[in-house]
Amino acid sequence: MKFNKLAIKDKKLFDKFFRLDEHELSVYAFENICIWQGLFDIEWLVIDDCLCVFFKDKFGCFLNLPPLGRKVSPEVIEKAFEILDSLNKNKSMSRIENIEAGDLPFYRKLSYKCRDKFPDYLCLRESLAGLRGNKFKTKRACFNYFVKHHKFEYAPFSLKNKDDCLGLYDCWMKERGSKNNDHIYLGMLKDNRACLENLLDNYPKLDSIGRVVRVDGEIKAFTFGYKLSRSVFCILFEIADLSQKGLAQFIFREFCRELKDYKYINIMDDSGLENLKQVKLSYHPSRLAPAYIARRKNE
Repeated sequence: MKFNKLAIKDKKLFDKFFRLDEHELSVYAFENICIWQGLFDIEWLVIDDCLCVFFKDKFGCFLNLPPLGRKVSPEVIEKAFEILDSLNKNKSMSRIENIEAGDLPFYRKLSYKCRDKFPDYLCLRESLAGLRGNKFKTKRACFNYFVKHHKFEYAPFSLKNKDDCLGLYDCWMKERGSKNNDHIYLGMLKDNRACLENLLDNYPKLDSIGRVVRVDGEIKAFTFGYKLSRSVFCILFEIADLSQKGLAQFIFREFCRELKDYKYINIMDDSGLENLKQVKLSYHPSRLAPAYIARRKNE
């Protein structure tokens, strides 16, 4: 069976499969798959009219998403596991990640062992755009402080901004890293930098929306996101100069104000990091979108 190496030209095919259902998890978008190239070897197959996306690294191979199709049969799942087993020296690495809650009973009925993965946080867009009430008092105060004390410009991202955005991320990463020596967190910072560069390199060919904030003429914050479904928009990146009080709250709120066509904003998962969890909880998500990993019971 011949694998297809992921390429930007595959976006049209992937989008066709993603549109077969409404999704809430941030990984169900081509934009959130292609940015991992370089960190993973990403290949795909269509098995019995179902799209299967394989992520490979030095540790092994797994399906980053469950097979996607109009009808996913037990045979498709078994074929996928057979392929994974042929690629993994250690069969315990064979797994399907990011199964959504609605599909969980299907996998359990087939006797696969399913465990929780980190859920995505879903916030009501109207709440993030308005910042009303006592629970958003601190966020609102930070927003107002920035507006009052700075001369700024909120504008669409342009490719000419690429180097400035990467430079800002490098400064942000250095400062974040100096205050947290958790090796998982530090690894995430480096991985995200590579993902950001992939996103910017392919920006004209992706359905991603980017915004920047200039303070005194210099880019001090940026954000990127993409449409996940008819009701959900996902924020993929948001970086702000840590020395600018209220800037992070400003760009986040302004971006949410623009996204009037969506009911929910997905602010992604917390990767199991307590500090990241607290930041996401501070925006009072309306609910969590659970994710699951399936393995064979004996693995």
